[in-house]
Amino acid sequence: MIAWQFEQAMKLSGISKMTMAERMHTRRAALGRLLDENDTGLTLDTPSRGVQALGYRVKVELVAA
Repeated sequence: MIAWQFEQAMKLSGISKMTMAERMHTRRAALGRLLDENDTGLTLDTPSRGVQALGYRVKVELVAA
C-alpha cells in the first residue's frame, strides 16, 4: 500500500525515479526497494525521507482487525 501511494505521489508531482533518488540522497536501487510492494526489509527511514522529498508527511495508524 505504501509503495503504491508513494508511486502515485511521484506521478502527481511529475518526479522521475532518478530525480527522486537524488532528492532522497540515495541510489535508484534503494528507491526501487521502496517501490517494491514485496520488499519486507524496508525501514521507516526510507519512506520518511521519500515523502519529505515530495513535500508529504507519513501518518501511521493502527486499526482494529
